[in-house]
Amino acid sequence: MDDASLDVTGFSKDKLAAIPPMLQGQVDKGNLSGFVTLTWRHGQVAQVNTIGWRNIAEKAPMQRNTIFRIASMTKPITSVAILQLVEEGKIKLDDPITKWAPEFAGMKVLKTAEGPLDEVYDSPRDITFDDLLTHRAGLAYGFTSVGPIAYAHQKALGDVLNSDMTPDAWMAALGSLPLSYPPGERFHYSHATDVLGFLVGRIDGKPFRQSLLDRILKPLGMADTDFYFPPDKRDRMATVYRVGKTGDLEVAPMKLYDTPPNFTGGGGGLTSTADDYLKFIRMLMGKGEVDGVRLLKPETVELMLTNRLTPAQREITFMGLPFWIGQGFGLGLSIVDDAEKQSWMGATANGAFSWPGAFGTWWRGDPANDMIILYLIQNAMPLEPESASQLATGQRSEGQMALPFFLNMTYEALT
Repeated sequence: MDDASLDVTGFSKDKLAAIPPMLQGQVDKGNLSGFVTLTWRHGQVAQVNTIGWRNIAEKAPMQRNTIFRIASMTKPITSVAILQLVEEGKIKLDDPITKWAPEFAGMKVLKTAEGPLDEVYDSPRDITFDDLLTHRAGLAYGFTSVGPIAYAHQKALGDVLNSDMTPDAWMAALGSLPLSYPPGERFHYSHATDVLGFLVGRIDGKPFRQSLLDRILKPLGMADTDFYFPPDKRDRMATVYRVGKTGDLEVAPMKLYDTPPNFTGGGGGLTSTADDYLKFIRMLMGKGEVDGVRLLKPETVELMLTNRLTPAQREITFMGLPFWIGQGFGLGLSIVDDAEKQSWMGATANGAFSWPGAFGTWWRGDPANDMIILYLIQNAMPLEPESASQLATGQRSEGQMALPFFLNMTYEALT
């Protein structure tokens, strides 16, 4: 391959050029409303794709500065905030959370995770910060659970992404429910990171949103990242769509706020842009520092990116998928440790780290290739009790293949 066919970041120009038509095809078929993708390598942006519509009815096109609901991509940011508190000596990973969250003292555990809510036993120990960071606290989401506990979550906490509860009321409601498993036993995806966020606020003595602004968002210059769409930025908002009963895309009902909402969930509440989130990933790729701003020590980032799940815990499926084949989970992130085994999910490399969002947003930091990939869409899937299995299947499954296609084509363009 001659040098003229390569860009300065080491990609094949022709192979990168094949990606936009593939993405456009998904929009043309009505599978997805649109995309913003960004690929960064060797300190430079190699490609940005803005495909389709941020609002179909208004024919408003996707743009590089379009603001997305990033759902669980919020979790790594919250995890960095709690790890800053560890570095400051205010908490330790193995500290029980009950000092700051008495609502979780004396917890009960279900005898059977799918069983009756009144068949419980005393938790063998309190939940720790490490348990929360690794989703091994025994907490749950309604949509990742089955049986009575799934519906108890919906009744006590309401819509997982549209709550209006105050943090204190929400923490009390969650603490009133039994744990699905004893702390430390297994990875069970849950509200753990929401709890972490409100704990950051309590320890800092300010609302969690303000803590996140002061600790991470403002220092990194993430000016378009927040827990709501301010009215003056709403014209840049990407509408969330879902597949309707007819099989066509329809608008998914999502609340809009003119001021920051009561519930600022550290597990899934943020909105952001491709360039804002790129700064956060670059910070992790830089071992805690980017553009002269340091948020974490290198050894803390290394700990964050080291698997903490046991071999037995990795044998348990995640949302019906063998998710942990070839990858583990650190402190708020998944990490690939056997790229060959993980390749069934798309091209990857050892050491690559990530965590996705429920609306199809996804990203990866790949130190081995000095590369960052961002993939932003707004495609709502069911987040109701017992609906986790639908996240892996569901309607218009062809649209779900756009991500592995994009991923594989990006890696194939590497030279």
